[in-house]
Formats: sequence, structure tokens, C-alpha cells
Amino acid sequence: MAEEESDEESVNQALSDLQNIQKAAAKLETECLFSGEADPSNAFLEINAGAGGTESHDWASMMMRMYLRFGERMGFKTEIVSLIDGEEAGIKSCCIKFKGDMAYGWLKSESGVHRLVRISPFNSAGKRMTSFASCWVYPEVDENIDITIEEKDIRVDTYRASGAGGQHVNTTDSAVRITHIPTNIVTQCQNDRSQHRNKAEAMLMLKARLYELEIQKKNEEVNKQNAAKTDNGWGHQIRSYVLQPYQMVKDLRSEFETSDSSGILDGNLEKMISASLAFKAIKNKK
Repeated sequence: MAEEESDEESVNQALSDLQNIQKAAAKLETECLFSGEADPSNAFLEINAGAGGTESHDWASMMMRMYLRFGERMGFKTEIVSLIDGEEAGIKSCCIKFKGDMAYGWLKSESGVHRLVRISPFNSAGKRMTSFASCWVYPEVDENIDITIEEKDIRVDTYRASGAGGQHVNTTDSAVRITHIPTNIVTQCQNDRSQHRNKAEAMLMLKARLYELEIQKKNEEVNKQNAAKTDNGWGHQIRSYVLQPYQMVKDLRSEFETSDSSGILDGNLEKMISASLAFKAIKNKK
């Protein structure tokens, strides 16, 4: 009707509404693939740079930005819980908390090693370089889930937070690191000025990690995937991001690929994640 009446404004509004409906329908279609009991939970996402110094540190920071932008696209509230800067550029590691419905369900398939190929901005010869960084996602533990942590099983260390954060954060030992001795799991938090609040958040993360560990023990396939990703390098990657000599991002599990590398690095991950979840669902049925 708008086209017949040459009402351009109404035509544009209708097209915009259709695009929003299409996006919402695709989101619901993907969420139909969620089957885990923890899928509706908030999520913690950790990124660790692989071997390679400045190159991998820069790649880890690019991944951090990618997931923060993805969180914005999905309407999740994001919070950087901990951050360790690289010596020259980028980051050595970080942990991001995603708050929102189905956050863990959307992010859980991102666990693994991510490989980047590009012309290095840090190499004066302009050579192509390959960098690796690993990602691990685990759900926030529901308060109703009872996880007992003995005081004798943990070591609590305090240290000064690194990076920006104000004079107080950088001059007092407000950051907290907790080591669970039996499993050697380490969690840390530095985003608050209060040492007590940082300790509480680090304990919450530790409970989440231990809960995820129990889930893994019940799932042999997940155990194999986690064993593979312990080597943060060649042969264990789940996704390749190639920026030179051509543009392509390919998920090595689902075989889904796209030439829109800039869109992917800007957080447009919905289709790639959907393909990965669909592939896993089909594989589990066989």
C-alpha cells in the first residue's frame, strides 16, 4: 500500500520492521539449539594470548574487543573483571563477565584456540604472521547450587591492579588472586577498589570454574575438546581469521566461512555461532 501511494517513509519503516523481525526470528531459531541446564546463565569469558609475544598480545586485545562488541549487539551487560596488559601492546589475558538471558548458551561454543593470519604491524619487513589466543567460557553458578570450597584448599594473594583505573586502584593491593590448590584453577578480580568485593567476585568465578569442571567430567566429548585446547598453538584451533593475502574467517568445526572479516572482528558473530551450535546438535544426534 505504501508503494502504491509512493509513501517512501512508510516503505522504509516497513523494511526496517521486517529486518528487525528477521533478526529476532534468527535469534530464537538459534536459541532452540540450547539444551544445557546452564545455557540461560550469565557467563565468564577468559582470553589468554598464546606464544608469540607482542603479536599474540595484540591479537588477544582484538578478540577482547570482538566479544565486547558482540555483547553490545546481543544486549548483554559486559564487565571486564580482570585484565593483564602486554609489555609493548595488547593484553596477556582478560576475563569478561556477560550478564543477560542465555549469555552462556550463546558464548559456550567459543571455547578453543583462535588463529589469526595477517601482515604484522609490528614487523618492519611487512611479513605475514600467525598468532594464537585461547578462549574459555564458563557459566556463572546459580546461588542455589551448593559448591563447597574448603579454606585449606585455596590460597589468596593480593596485588596492585595494572592498567588504567584511577590512583587508588594502582597504589593499593586491592586486586585479588585465588588459587584452588587441588585443581590448580586460578581466578582473579581487580575491577573494584574494594579488596573484599574483588575477593567475593573471584570466589564466585572459582565456584563457576569448579561447576564447569564437574560438567566436563560428565561429558567425555567436552573433556577431549578441553584437552586439545590446552596447547595454545598449531593443530588445536577452532577458528581461523585470515586477513592477508585474502579476507576469510572460517570455523573449523562447522566449516562455516565468510569473507566479512571486518564484520566478524566487529562482533557480528551470530551466524558463525549458530552454525557451530547446529553442527554440534547434528553431531550429538548421530
